[in-house]
Formats: sequence, C-alpha cells, structure tokens
Amino acid sequence: MPNEKIAYIQSIGGASGDMMLGALTDLGLPVDFLETELAKLNLDGYKLEARQETRCEMRGTYLNVELFDRAKYSPKQFLRSVDYSDLSDSVKDQSCLILKALWAAECRVHGETEDVLELEELGSVDTIVDVVGSCIGFEYLGVTDIHSGPLVIGNAMPPRWAGGYSNPAPATLELISAFGAPVVGDKPMYEEAGELTTPTGAALITTLASFGRPAFSVDRVGLGLGTKDPAGFPNALRIWLGAMEQSDAVSITPQDQVVLLETNLDDVSGLVLGYAQERLFAVGALDVWNTPIQMKKNRPGTLLSVLVPEDKERLATEVILRETPTLGIRTRLIDRHVADRQMVSIETDLGTVAVKLKLLEGQAISAAPEPDDVRRIAMETGAPFQEVYQKVSDEARRQLLK
Repeated sequence: MPNEKIAYIQSIGGASGDMMLGALTDLGLPVDFLETELAKLNLDGYKLEARQETRCEMRGTYLNVELFDRAKYSPKQFLRSVDYSDLSDSVKDQSCLILKALWAAECRVHGETEDVLELEELGSVDTIVDVVGSCIGFEYLGVTDIHSGPLVIGNAMPPRWAGGYSNPAPATLELISAFGAPVVGDKPMYEEAGELTTPTGAALITTLASFGRPAFSVDRVGLGLGTKDPAGFPNALRIWLGAMEQSDAVSITPQDQVVLLETNLDDVSGLVLGYAQERLFAVGALDVWNTPIQMKKNRPGTLLSVLVPEDKERLATEVILRETPTLGIRTRLIDRHVADRQMVSIETDLGTVAVKLKLLEGQAISAAPEPDDVRRIAMETGAPFQEVYQKVSDEARRQLLK
C-alpha cells in the first residue's frame, strides 16, 4: 500500500499565517501556483514575495504578503469568497473550518455575534491569504495527516502597545483553550519578544493538527520565517514532511496501552453529557460513550466511559471533574488491537469523497465514506443522507475493493 504523507509542525519561535506559508513554500510549494489558486477567491489588493533569509543562523523562507488595499472584510464576506470560489472542496472545507474557529474566538473575546463582529487586523485580505494559502499548500504537497508540537506563545510582557493587552492575544488564548492545545512555558529568552503566536497561526494549527509527534519517516524539512529577529532564538516555524509506513505483513497491529476512565452519574442531564463529550474529544479522547445503568436506591443513572491515550489521562480527568457532577473516576489500563487503516479520496458522480479503508495483511477489506463528506453532498444536492451514503459506499467498494 502507498505510504501516508504526514506533516509535523514544530513551532520553534512562534506561529503565524505567513510563517506557515513560508514553511510550505520552503518545502516546494511554488509561489506562482499559490498565486494562481488564490486568484480563485476573486480578492485582490495584495502581492506575494518569497525570499531567503536567516534567523539565528537558520536559513528559511520569508513569505511577505504585501498589501496595497487596506480595506476591511467581514466574516461573512470572507466565507462567501471561499464558498463561491473554484478551489477544491477539501481546501474550501478546511479554510472555512479555520475561519469559523477564528471568528468564534473573536466573538467570545468581544462578546458579539458573528453577524455584528467587526474585524480589525484580522479583517485585512492577508488573513484569508494566510488561511486559504496554507490549505492550498498542504493539498499541493499531498499531506493527508497533520500533527504539531506545543505552541510557543512567549512571555506575557511586554504588551503589544502601551496600555494594551498582554501576550498572548485574547483570541489566541481562546483558541488554545477551546482545543486544549499544549503550550511552551515562559523562558528568559522570550523576554521583550512580544507576540510570537498570532490568532491566525493558532487557528491554523489547532484546527488542522493533532498534538504530538508520531513515528514516521522524515523526507524533507521546510522553515518559515517570521518578521522578528530576536538575538536569543529564531522566530521560525518548521514543518517536517514525511510518510507513515504502512505494513503489508501484519494484519492486526497491537497498540500501546490506553486508559479507560469511568464514572457513574445519577444527576446529570443530556445537555451536560453532550457538552462533556465534545470537550473530551477536543482534548484527545479516542472514544466516549454513555451506558444506562441502575444505581443505588433504584435511581436510573448513566455510566460515562472515556478511552484516552496515557498522555491525555490528566486532561480528560480534569474535563470530567469540571463538566460533570461526579466526585470520583475509576481508571484502568487496557490493551487493544486495531486493524491498519488508510484514508483515500475517490471521484464519484457526486464529487470528491474521503473514504476510510480497513486493511488486513495489506489488503483492503472494507471501505466507508466519511460522514462529513456525505453530509456536505446531501446538503448541497438536497438528496437524503442515506441515499448519498449508499451510493458513495457502492462506488467506493467498486473502485477500491477486489
């Protein structure tokens, strides 16, 4: 089976949209191709310039988005330009997810709804260039899986301007909180460096990437440079590009132990359980489920079960204790085996659809469409979800299964 292309984002000295674009360009994304694809947004007033520079003796690519037009756009205008463009479906879907995460953070910070939210710096055209351009870059490089290390946000001081807010920007911190993202602690070398991770950089990484570095073969590395050049560290973001090895010889692969967290709840609403499940998945839970049980004094209750990697146990425990009325949680280590799997995209009469393959001894034995893609097609065409799912499933089996 072909290897799965993987990207690992290493925030050496911060993260921003132009640093991400610089790293992708350094990996081989042609600037002229990027400009051609971005032109599909029907937005102008900017120019891209990529040049080789150094930060603390590290060579990389600085990609500058030079603005000729300082016009401000609303969230609705940005999303409409993406939706109505001729960009690929995957680029449009990813871009809208990132932009919506960014607007949600801004709305929470300012206490406003998206309809009335007025964007300041994020309303410039370079925001959508950074977001959509990064999605174009990952697609061009064939990346199907993105991971990231902790975010480098720097120290609290100094504020961005006299009397202004301290670092990180409130929207950046909202995104970090919403996704449970790990961050690097304060360090003396970050003193006086100011903002290192911008809201756009945080939105890109928290939306696209899973945190943690998996085992994979590294083929090449790209370095994107920021505008700052402190003496103590490089203001740079690095992307490792490689492949996740697929085994043709092993049919069922034993995995590392995982942790099962369980607690009995006899005074909890479905609304609380639903929200707790969302937060648990956000911090890295592998699975979350609820089971009706009978508790003492003949009270009906719910058994909340959560499966997490060992390194996510503390975060998941905090979510359960914070978001449910429980006073205690049972834990135990369990072993599991999982079949090899691979994500592929197929072309159908209804459009491009992501399909998950299950593999045994290197042979695909089942193919299941991604529900989000099926939902998107159903919404666009007005066809029933189950009808679209069945049609895409039949086409996936015809193309991919022997």
